[in-house]
Amino acid sequence: MILIVDDSPQNIIALKLVLEKNKFAVDTACSGKEALKKILKQSYVLIILDVQMPEMDGFEVAEAISGFAKAKETAIIFLSAASANLNLITRGYSSGGLDYITKPVDMDILLLKVKTFYRIYEQSRALGLMQDTLREEIETRKNAERKKDEFISIASHELKTPMTSVKGYIQLMERSLNKGDIETTKLRLTKVQNQIEKLNHLISDLLDISKIEGGKMRLNMHSFCMKKLLNQVFEVMQPSNPSIEFRFETQFDDLIYGDENRLEQVVINFLTNAIKYAPGETLVLITCAKKDNQFFFSVRDKGIGMSAEDCKKVFDKFYRIEESSERFQGLGIGLYICKEIIERHQGTIGVKSKIGQGSEFYFTIPLTESMPQNPS
Repeated sequence: MILIVDDSPQNIIALKLVLEKNKFAVDTACSGKEALKKILKQSYVLIILDVQMPEMDGFEVAEAISGFAKAKETAIIFLSAASANLNLITRGYSSGGLDYITKPVDMDILLLKVKTFYRIYEQSRALGLMQDTLREEIETRKNAERKKDEFISIASHELKTPMTSVKGYIQLMERSLNKGDIETTKLRLTKVQNQIEKLNHLISDLLDISKIEGGKMRLNMHSFCMKKLLNQVFEVMQPSNPSIEFRFETQFDDLIYGDENRLEQVVINFLTNAIKYAPGETLVLITCAKKDNQFFFSVRDKGIGMSAEDCKKVFDKFYRIEESSERFQGLGIGLYICKEIIERHQGTIGVKSKIGQGSEFYFTIPLTESMPQNPS
């Protein structure tokens, strides 16, 4: 929008008619004070400002405008009598004016200047948006690099820990064997197997991240029995968690359509987290149900819970809750992989949680066989 400031109504009308005819939005003010009030409320691309006005001349108005944050990018064209001397013109530029037009105004020249300033304004605005976008992208990349560095550090530590344990147990096994202590050797062999299983999970997660980043994660879609899958999972997890009761709140006996191995991976992640982040608790609640032609699965614990802010970020890649990162091991990629798996099933994934009141992780997938094979 253009603001015309002139104490002469005739001048305002003439300029306004020409500018509006050329499809410019125009506002007017009959004095410097009125102009300042309008500038405080409205942003203008250009101000056409008469120099010689009573009470407050154009130079004083321009100097006042220069202190307004809202008008920092606003161009000012001064209007003055043809008899204006060099000192007057110099003062106009030093007051913040970008151009000078003498009266009587040549409308063709005025339009040319107005169009030029509008073009400069649009280019400046576009450049500003590009700069903002670039700054955001730089900040995003910095955060990504920082998270990547943190992840590499955490991954190195997480991989080193079981390796160190395996090495230590093997040395102890050698001593037990030398002493002929078979029972102790078997016990230590079990611990070695547990540590190797941890390594296997860590390496699998790292490989999954690589597949996701490379767009190479594929799904093997077919119909299968979810109840059977869950029973198999419990058979594997129960012996290593004898104090935990896996209790069904609802059952689901129908077939579902999806990648059985990948959905098993999500289920195991949910159950493992429910046990991990609820130390001392012995009950894990599981829900399997049909809701609005969707298969709904959830795992609820009575553990430490998390804040609303953490709930929003917990499925982000490399995200680890600061308050629990020192207490609990993890790479911060398990739930991110789960999210990718469920979204590739055209489903949804989420969490409900409150600090100190436990968490409920859930996912839904469509109950249909019309999904594309091997979606990427």
